[in-house]
Amino acid sequence: MADVRVDYKRELGPCYRAARTPAIVELPELAFAMLDGRGDPNTNPLFGEAVEALYGVAYAAKFAVKRQTGLTYAVMPLEGLWWTPDTPTFAVDDRSAWHWTVMIMQPAAVTADLFDAARAHVTARRPSDAVGRVRLEAYAEGLAAQVLHVGPYATEGPTIVGLHAFIADHGFMPSGKHHEIYLGDPRRSAPEKLKTILRQPVVPRVDRGVADG
Repeated sequence: MADVRVDYKRELGPCYRAARTPAIVELPELAFAMLDGRGDPNTNPLFGEAVEALYGVAYAAKFAVKRQTGLTYAVMPLEGLWWTPDTPTFAVDDRSAWHWTVMIMQPAAVTADLFDAARAHVTARRPSDAVGRVRLEAYAEGLAAQVLHVGPYATEGPTIVGLHAFIADHGFMPSGKHHEIYLGDPRRSAPEKLKTILRQPVVPRVDRGVADG
């Protein structure tokens, strides 16, 4: 069986590429390995356990796909959905109130059966509650605004404010969860060089049609 390598970051274009100037993009439905949690990711040990479990299953699925089909690909970047249920927009400062879903995109070759087998494989090697809670689920954002943030995660605040100003200025309003895609590895990159796509799903503002008419 001949190996075939696919660069999904390149294939999926705006899903994993953004500029430092905000833009509106249309995003397709994709499948993700996902795991939910809540609380400050810097102090809640469950966040680290969730990320470790997610990567474990994602790598097990990658190797299973290669064995079965010859398809090889790089495990996709870690992503996070962040929200605070009691506020209309993501409350950047109150980390204790954060709810989150960490996730990693899975190609179509990762079927439900293959994913279940990969999760069982990881569970057999390193049993944990977190691994058992990793799921495969489709996620669609559709229309969204996004921008590239360069620098430490702690300095994202002004970039997020600018993104929301862009959304309002272009006749849209936020809809759904704040989304971050971590293109850099904080273990290997200097904080000032970290690259993160900040994304916010949007819908046309209710008064837009009246104003445009």
